Amino acid sequence: MESLADISLFVSDLLMPNNSSYTIETKGLVREFGNSRAVDDVNLFVKPGEIYGFLGPNGAGKSTVVRMLTTLLLPSSGTANVAGFDVVKSPTEVRLRIGAALQEAALDNKQTGRELLDLQGRLYGLNGSITKKRIDELLELVDIGSSVDRLIETYSGGMKRRLDLAAALIHNPAILFLDEPTTGLDPISRSKVWEEIRRINHELGMTIFLTTQYLDEADQLAHRVGIINHGKIVAEDKPDILKKSVGSDVILVTLKDRIDTAVELFSKLPLVKSVESHGDNLTVSVNNGAQAIGPVAIALNESGIPIDEITLRTPTLDDVFLHFTGLRLAEETQAEEWKDL
Repeated sequence: MESLADISLFVSDLLMPNNSSYTIETKGLVREFGNSRAVDDVNLFVKPGEIYGFLGPNGAGKSTVVRMLTTLLLPSSGTANVAGFDVVKSPTEVRLRIGAALQEAALDNKQTGRELLDLQGRLYGLNGSITKKRIDELLELVDIGSSVDRLIETYSGGMKRRLDLAAALIHNPAILFLDEPTTGLDPISRSKVWEEIRRINHELGMTIFLTTQYLDEADQLAHRVGIINHGKIVAEDKPDILKKSVGSDVILVTLKDRIDTAVELFSKLPLVKSVESHGDNLTVSVNNGAQAIGPVAIALNESGIPIDEITLRTPTLDDVFLHFTGLRLAEETQAEEWKDL
């Protein structure tokens, strides 16, 4: 089998076939494990230069989709074209044109950052002068700076993520796959990684396929979002459009007691679409929050139900996720973390 090291081409010189309208295109993609269908008839169309956010509960099939798109797993049926090439028929052509930064970065702590990037460049067949030039460019792009000459074992978690990002970009790929790039990072480090992702997309025009457990991350970065559940794409659109599709406004009410009474009361108000209870908190979905918040507060007051707090907000991707999967991603993530303890 042909290896990447056998191909001494600088990837920026490799073009997608002229007939390709999408950098990622799947039709009827299926992956089965025994009698279980992990991915079921998935159709994806990702445009050049787009940041595509891919969300789903644990076990929904998103990791399986990514493994097929990056040639790590063969589809059971259907087709997948990445950078204009079929992942089954032309896996080497696909690998040359993609970069992947996985959640668990495979970094050698006894190397310096520069040594790792130099090795990565040589594995892609880049000569010494081109590799050196790319490293210099990437140090500025992903903000590693002088730390590149320190041992990786001295890096912070955020710095390791940025180094892994640089390694995925060394060959100037057409498409970058990012698997939960900020999981486990503190808010400041997360913000820095977000900034690097935006710069890569804006300055290089690179297509980015992003899986994340943070809905605010998808909301901040993605041009479009796809949600997968039970192996099927259940929703896909721009974040703002998806949020509007599940209601215009949400009223959040915190009560000290009589939660069940309040739920029954709200369900009878004409401006209320739905009510969900989470402990002492109620999420009241309405068409027009400005018009509905008054009647909601008055109804509680007239029924003698004391209000601890009442606020109005527009729907979030968490509401979208709940609507299409029946789960809140924050709860799903927390459950998975407890399972791992």
